[in-house]
Amino acid sequence: MIRPRTVMIPTVALALALAAPSVAQAQTMAYGDVSGGEAVSGGPGADAAGSDDSQLETFSPKKARRGGRDSRGGGKRVVITPYIEANQIVDAELSPGSDVVTYSQVAAGVDATVAGRNNAASVSVRYEYHYGWGKKAGNGDSISGIASGYTTIAPGLTLQAAGLATRASDRGGGAGLGGNYGRDNATVDVYAIQGGPSLVTRAGNLDVSANYRAGFTKIDTHNRDRSFAGGIAPDTFDKSVSQIADVEAGFAPGTVLPVGVGAAGSFYQEDVNNLDQRVRDMQARGIVTVPVGRTVQATGAIGYEDVEVSSRDAVRDAAGNPVVGRNGRYVTDKASPRRIAYDTDGLIWDVGVMWRPSPRTSLTAHVGRRYGAMNYNGTFTWSPDNRRTVSLAVYDTISAFGGNLSRLLDNLPDDFVAVRNPVTGNIGGCVASLEGNNCLAGALGAIRSSTFRSRGIAASYSMRFGRLDAGVGLGYDNRKYIAAPGTVLAIADGLTDENYWLTAYLSGQIDPRSGWGLNAYASLVKSDLDLGNVTNVGASAAYYRNLTRHLRAHAALSIDGTMASDDLLLDDFWNASALVGMRYSF
Repeated sequence: MIRPRTVMIPTVALALALAAPSVAQAQTMAYGDVSGGEAVSGGPGADAAGSDDSQLETFSPKKARRGGRDSRGGGKRVVITPYIEANQIVDAELSPGSDVVTYSQVAAGVDATVAGRNNAASVSVRYEYHYGWGKKAGNGDSISGIASGYTTIAPGLTLQAAGLATRASDRGGGAGLGGNYGRDNATVDVYAIQGGPSLVTRAGNLDVSANYRAGFTKIDTHNRDRSFAGGIAPDTFDKSVSQIADVEAGFAPGTVLPVGVGAAGSFYQEDVNNLDQRVRDMQARGIVTVPVGRTVQATGAIGYEDVEVSSRDAVRDAAGNPVVGRNGRYVTDKASPRRIAYDTDGLIWDVGVMWRPSPRTSLTAHVGRRYGAMNYNGTFTWSPDNRRTVSLAVYDTISAFGGNLSRLLDNLPDDFVAVRNPVTGNIGGCVASLEGNNCLAGALGAIRSSTFRSRGIAASYSMRFGRLDAGVGLGYDNRKYIAAPGTVLAIADGLTDENYWLTAYLSGQIDPRSGWGLNAYASLVKSDLDLGNVTNVGASAAYYRNLTRHLRAHAALSIDGTMASDDLLLDDFWNASALVGMRYSF
């Protein structure tokens, strides 16, 4: 049975796409003087497109990218492809057991790209139901999808939305990309949606921008048993609501002064359902931008920030033990006082450089003091031509699982093709796009409920050449947990989870009627807590052939594995699946 909340999450962005038929393809910024542009004059962290993501850690609005035709010369384009499928699947557990089961699957979905001058969106949504043959093969359904887009409400005013629904493996406590088809209850469903308006305007020489984003994230654990091994840990993330608002105003260099001057303020809050955790961050800062050359400018900012992380404790029984509810998570004691886990306020500063030697290359690099310690972040994008893109991001943020995922969703491009597992249909770690910031795998690390400081790096490369599409994403994410003393989560305070991840795809055509695709992923989760080291790997291959204009036959193979370190009482898990089926596209 489809839960109402499950269906609504991806369809919100789908509605946005279908409601905006006059939209533009991949959004690119018209190249101009690096010291000017629509954004406020070079706030700390402002990249070549004008977004300010060094100080606003949860979202980096794409405010200055809106509008303008696709740089590849495309005009208005609307492609909407609904489809239905019928498949037969054989699923084999190779280790530690040796069972083989079969499933019949029916699926329906839609892939859509809407592109024009003032709006853009890409959407891929799929619902499937499978029927298991035999006692060990159960019945079930799932919905998966990814979407990102925006629409222009008025000149300078846009509305953006993005969403994700996918099923991930929870073996070893991390939300990995693998997992077998139907029998494995060590999976979680991840749902997330975020969106809001952005305003960019000018009053004389004064540039003004304002943004608001709201995000909701939910993890469904399928009501697994309460035991940790193979089940749900009591501190598994449940759901959260995150909000951010920011405003900037400033003068570009050469308008009122030889240097640019401005001011900015922001407010961020994330409310996590688990133990009523709350992250709150308020800041204000002044900004100076100094042109160094035609393509380089330096920035400096100084201001004040107040960050607080707090939570309540769990309900305790007569023996003082925390109570676990029917959903397998700790029960929040609403009557307990709010306890401070992290509290810092005072001076923050930032210095950086922005370099944009051409319309296809941009670099930002920043160093400063924030969260009571040194802070480093930056971005790099390079598109040597219309067929290749390289992107790199270094980040340092404080949030919970939901806010971290919302930040990455906000960075998704508006022109992409979803990369799916050809057997399960699940969304992969990256989307196929010639725009940067196209990977979500880094957010699908450990799914603990605790708030954390996340520091890491993510890189991706995408290529489209003739009939060949390829891409690879890789990164490192370090999460240092923040928990209040005297609470059930205090044991995690100061401990870390590290996630090294890689995901890749390659696809092409054999002839005008047939094609193939390869996907692969790998991750290594290293934990100071109770997980030890867990490695997840997997690969899949698919082939299709169009029989008629609307009907195609396809086949696919996949293999997934989870290997735990020797100190964990977990068997290595390997699973292989094969699929044959037919798709009818309308």
